[in-house]
Amino acid sequence: MPRTRPPYPEELTNRIVELARNGRTPRELAEEFEPTEQTIRNWLKQADRDDGNRSDEPTTEEREEIRELRKKLRPLQQERDILAKATAWFAREKGVVPPKSSDSPGERLDTKARRLGPSNAQI
Repeated sequence: MPRTRPPYPEELTNRIVELARNGRTPRELAEEFEPTEQTIRNWLKQADRDDGNRSDEPTTEEREEIRELRKKLRPLQQERDILAKATAWFAREKGVVPPKSSDSPGERLDTKARRLGPSNAQI
């Protein structure tokens, strides 16, 4: 069995929000309709955000945009991770970076300073 039920039809949510704004309590509406009292309260909060009466959380449009941007970001992060691993592998193969080093190619500053001595170190 699915853990969550399918979303309620938009017409139902709009009608219940309208009834609640006209004076019916979420408890009365929960007894008359299927959604729970808390679900109705959540719908009222979201409707207030969408209407510009609240700004404590994103509107429905903003939530959808965030969802889409996260969906687009996921493969880009995977590509970045793959490229970083490939770069490190090729750098180790060419001997540019010592094994298991997280530094960029070349010497570390403290190693260079020790090799040059205190008088010649330019850090």
